Amino acid sequence: MADWQPQILSVVTHPAYTPLKWQQLAKEVGAQKHDWTKFRRSLEELIEGKRLHRTSGGLIKVPVAREHIIGTIKRAARGHAWFTPESLANQPHIEPYTVAAEDAGSALTGDKVSAIILKKRGPNGKIAVRVIDILERATTQFVGEYHESRGKGYVTVDNSRFERPIDVGDPGAKGVRPGDQVVIEMVHFPEFSTPGEAVLLKVLGKRGEPGVDLQSIIYEFGLPDEFPESVLEESRLQAQLFSEDDIGDRLDLRDELIITIDPLTARDFDDAISLKRHEDGSWTLGVHIADVAHFVRPGTELDKEAIRRGNSVYLPGKVLPMLPEVLSNALASLQQDKVRFVKSAFIEYSPDGMVKHTSFANAAIKVRRRFAYEQVMPLLLNRQSPGEHPAPEGETVPEEICQLLERMYELAMILRKRRFSRGALELSLGEVELDCNDDGNVTGAHRALHDASHQIIEEFMLAANVAVAEEFDRRGWFFLRRVHDSPDELRMQNFAKFVATLGYDLPRAQDRQAIQALLNEVAGQPEAFPLNYALLRSLKQAEYSPEKIGHYALAVDNYAHFTSPIRRYPDLTIHRLLEHVIADASFTHSVPAAESLNTASDRKKSKSSRADLLSEADLRQLGKQCSLTERRAEKAERELIKIRLIRYLADKVGLELNATITGVERFGLFCQGIELPAEGLVHLSDLPGDYYDVDQIAHAVIGRRSGRVFRLGDPVRVQVSSVDPAKRELNFRIVGRSGQDDTLSEGEFSRETPGDDRSRSASDKSSSSPRRRSQPRFPGDRSNASAKGGFRQKKQSSSPKKTRKKPR
Repeated sequence: MADWQPQILSVVTHPAYTPLKWQQLAKEVGAQKHDWTKFRRSLEELIEGKRLHRTSGGLIKVPVAREHIIGTIKRAARGHAWFTPESLANQPHIEPYTVAAEDAGSALTGDKVSAIILKKRGPNGKIAVRVIDILERATTQFVGEYHESRGKGYVTVDNSRFERPIDVGDPGAKGVRPGDQVVIEMVHFPEFSTPGEAVLLKVLGKRGEPGVDLQSIIYEFGLPDEFPESVLEESRLQAQLFSEDDIGDRLDLRDELIITIDPLTARDFDDAISLKRHEDGSWTLGVHIADVAHFVRPGTELDKEAIRRGNSVYLPGKVLPMLPEVLSNALASLQQDKVRFVKSAFIEYSPDGMVKHTSFANAAIKVRRRFAYEQVMPLLLNRQSPGEHPAPEGETVPEEICQLLERMYELAMILRKRRFSRGALELSLGEVELDCNDDGNVTGAHRALHDASHQIIEEFMLAANVAVAEEFDRRGWFFLRRVHDSPDELRMQNFAKFVATLGYDLPRAQDRQAIQALLNEVAGQPEAFPLNYALLRSLKQAEYSPEKIGHYALAVDNYAHFTSPIRRYPDLTIHRLLEHVIADASFTHSVPAAESLNTASDRKKSKSSRADLLSEADLRQLGKQCSLTERRAEKAERELIKIRLIRYLADKVGLELNATITGVERFGLFCQGIELPAEGLVHLSDLPGDYYDVDQIAHAVIGRRSGRVFRLGDPVRVQVSSVDPAKRELNFRIVGRSGQDDTLSEGEFSRETPGDDRSRSASDKSSSSPRRRSQPRFPGDRSNASAKGGFRQKKQSSSPKKTRKKPR
């Protein structure tokens, strides 16, 4: 009989049926041994279709109807997983549910699944679930190394995604050779006892060759690279239509003194600045942002592609722009001595930096001078103290431009002081940048430090973003906000407890001013890093949403991204909405603004509110998508830096580094080098000979017998113990305390110390690209910030401890 399913169901669903193993069930339905292959195939189809259930003991029975819960999976390299229900996704103090390897099916990290809660409990009594169905795959394409065995081709997927190689069929397809890096499309995902099967899509090149790692990341994260021809054609048409001489009815600012300050290697210049100081001491700040909306109209192929990409992606050695380069690096880019179209925000300030009036305009500008960040402070310092600071080399800067820079610095510092006085938070975050030789090979890495020139631009961009958001809110319009929700109370209480373990006091854990005062107090002290890092992990992540949540870290009620439309789609939506403000003859207003309009009838009163504007539901969906593409870009950037640092260290086993403990997990400690900021894992089994307990509140591991403590932020001396580029794993062992005479002897490293059975992989969690404008560093805005640290390391001070510090 070809199909045994009717007989199987007839027996199993009978009221008198007692669960049987498959061999017993086969006899019950009359299947002989020569029928067992077809019988098992029919049985497996019923189980896969969820019509029958096989227990962990192998018994076949009808599944019990249970409520399905929807959530996402995070899979470990060894097969087990964690499940986060959608209903609990915004409750960080709730731990994810556990999923045993046999209950995870083929679900992978990022997959959206339905699951049921099991009666049994997982490790440490945690709630356990079984995956019932996969609702949405995070990806079906994977990257890995091709090899052959017994006449068949296999691919070992990078980053330990699967325990076993994936079968790709007959060898030699597409000219592939063993050792090549390839892209595969999964046909059957591997399960607990079933191997996976895939087809080979593309051969990227020999593993380890220059550029292959870059292509691997592009495919692994599904990053859009080449533009469709229809999109390129539209951009070329925009180039043909553009004329520097035809500015239409735009405000003519071509003769105004306007400059840009950007990274040295930047090509996409979004913003430019003008600033005037009046006789009464008041200021008029002009923030001029590339008018991308002029070139990218809603519903066009350019617009659809920009939505799909969400943002530009800045990888080491390559930029994947949101818009074709004819726009991003040319027509829309505010290049020196070129006429460019902008949307300008004009903000009038009192002498002490209080906003008096705002207005907006479509304008045409011609940038007088382009500066790199590295050029600004040497110039200002030389003017302040010529004897102490030599004049910068290069072209002489005209006096009027030097005076403009001095005015910009003065106003920026006034605004910065006011911002912190109202409770804004700021963490000192350092970005990891790779050092490469002329051939593009990595020779090391360093942390990029930001000076006052970055703060100048930061303050002006913040001011413009707030001004636009305040205008929209005053009108009662829905718009795509940049929101940062208040932190979870329990997490902040735990943060305060951690602060106490370092000998400091934070009686009001939710008070932003108290938190910033603490950060200022520990600046330059050894405690600065662990406090900054723990705070970052205690706060929520910023995202895009039309909800009026406010921005916790900035201490403002209304905030939006307006200043980078070349590389962020949310900014482009703000520009389109601003067009209606500019078209409204009554668009200017004095500050403080009128109260927000809250009802639908109120919103209709504004003659600029038109039916073609995005609805709240549309904005909510767009916000989710843009938040996802932003995080995808961040992860891809970090992963490529991690890969290149691991490859750089592949032949340096035994190298010793001064490092800082950047993460404390159940399975070990993450440590990041100071001079070379690569992050590796010290597994619990590799810690000095003792049994160690993990104190999650104190972010520490503590030896039971010795009392030896390794805490988040502790300086340590580590040695590279193993490197596996294929698995992207970098492992360290601690050999001493950094800067102290506390070298650990070989005998203190016991292989009998019990460790956890979890993955020993490590990842570098900080990254940046020199081509991208460094964004304001706020808690919650984690782009380019390390998920396990990434803070700029301050020099330790020899000054005595502050009075706030309590005796231990």
